[in-house]
Amino acid sequence: MSSTALKNTRLVAALLAAGAIGGAGVSAVNALHSAATAATQPAITAPAASSGNASVPMALPDFSQITERYGPAVVNISVTGTTKVRNEVAQGDDDDDTPSGDPFFEFFKRFQQGQGRPGGRNGAPQQEMPTRGQGSGFIVSSDGIILTNAHVVRDAKEVTVKLTDRREYRAKVLGADPKTDVAVLRIEAKNLPVVTLGKVSDLKVGEWVLAIGSPFGFENTVTAGVVSAKGRSLPDDSAVPFIQTDVAVNPGNSGGPLFNTRGEVVGINSQIYTRSGGYQGVSFAIPIDVAARIKNQLVATGKVEHARLGVAVQEVNQTFADSFKLDKPEGALVSSVEKGGPADKAGLQSGDVIRGVNGQPIVSSGDLPALLGVAAPGDSVKLDVWRQGAAKEITARLGSADEKTAQAAAKKDSPNQGKLGLALRPLQPDEKKEAGVDNGLVVEQASGPSALAGVQPGDVLLSINGVPVKNIDQVRATVAKAEKSVALLIQRGDSKIFVPVNFG
Repeated sequence: MSSTALKNTRLVAALLAAGAIGGAGVSAVNALHSAATAATQPAITAPAASSGNASVPMALPDFSQITERYGPAVVNISVTGTTKVRNEVAQGDDDDDTPSGDPFFEFFKRFQQGQGRPGGRNGAPQQEMPTRGQGSGFIVSSDGIILTNAHVVRDAKEVTVKLTDRREYRAKVLGADPKTDVAVLRIEAKNLPVVTLGKVSDLKVGEWVLAIGSPFGFENTVTAGVVSAKGRSLPDDSAVPFIQTDVAVNPGNSGGPLFNTRGEVVGINSQIYTRSGGYQGVSFAIPIDVAARIKNQLVATGKVEHARLGVAVQEVNQTFADSFKLDKPEGALVSSVEKGGPADKAGLQSGDVIRGVNGQPIVSSGDLPALLGVAAPGDSVKLDVWRQGAAKEITARLGSADEKTAQAAAKKDSPNQGKLGLALRPLQPDEKKEAGVDNGLVVEQASGPSALAGVQPGDVLLSINGVPVKNIDQVRATVAKAEKSVALLIQRGDSKIFVPVNFG
């Protein structure tokens, strides 16, 4: 405390004790005490908007008003249901099949509070066992419409919603969409408190956010953090561009709202990444604009239609970028195109690299399903495509995922170096018919970098760097021209995948 502030505080205190100032002086004392205390605390500053090295104070957020106003619109959800388990599990057997080291199993085991494992082994008898679970939700309409996660109410036979004023209602599940993990409930009530929905487009990385939910059954628990990333794709075939935060989320928080500092809901808390079964600093929320679109469809029809492009894609690594002459390893590499599907009709080909959708860049291959996930069947999308060293634009009309589910290709990258190491032969007519291809070469032997990259005898080589192969001489010529790597399109059974091979 500065000497001046200390002297002023002592002076007012002395005057007050002597009766020289009345009750109004207490406010003066308090004000001086606050000023004196502030003088001893380091200021939190942020860079100034203007030029120079000046800085401006930055206050930490106070979420008390948001909690007081919108906390009553957050509900606790209790679920009861049944699942089939082996008798040994029902009797408390804990055999080697239990994936106790799997963090996601432990998470959901805690979340379901004792739910048994489904299925049997070697024909073991099964029986119905009761299950119980808890989650959170929030009221979006005063007549009883509630948003939550689909996994919260999965296999539920009875859903109970409890408000902060301790009223309880039996809820009806209007619909659930496992693909986006959004569910809509309705309770028979009127004039309920509601939340305000915001826009994810206005949300910034680094911005403060607030979660309200019922972790481990502790109702209306408030936790806060910052937005770590936006548009995050997860390796679970999800079509959701998740909001990543470091807000503490635990079993029971699922389905609860994520607020911005203006008190607007920007997401639904949905998942965590954990090795312990509990929060470890990485949480994911479903963007509210995705959830609102799903909610509207579920309320209107009870089901959701998802768009489909009809391609299998994989990640573009540095080897692929070098092989396809890309300036950087970004985009979604098309490994196969569904025959007769929307992409096929639009002219997409294996070896194309999709770098953008409607002007939105595709950095990771997971960005493609996330962007298509917000579209509807019948929508037209403009695709920024890289094909054989040149950019082009392709317009595709999306189909419905209900017609046929597209499968995504996946592969783990392997470091490799040296010669190509492939022994090839032409396909016989019956092999072409069986494989469903017009051209290709059969891999009779794989060694060196090709074997390290995952190529196996019996694979069918369809193209190199996006160019269909016709004969062995063409393969030799292409490899000879390549500087240090090639991208091989391999068909194994019914699956196609690009394999990066480094050879120099």
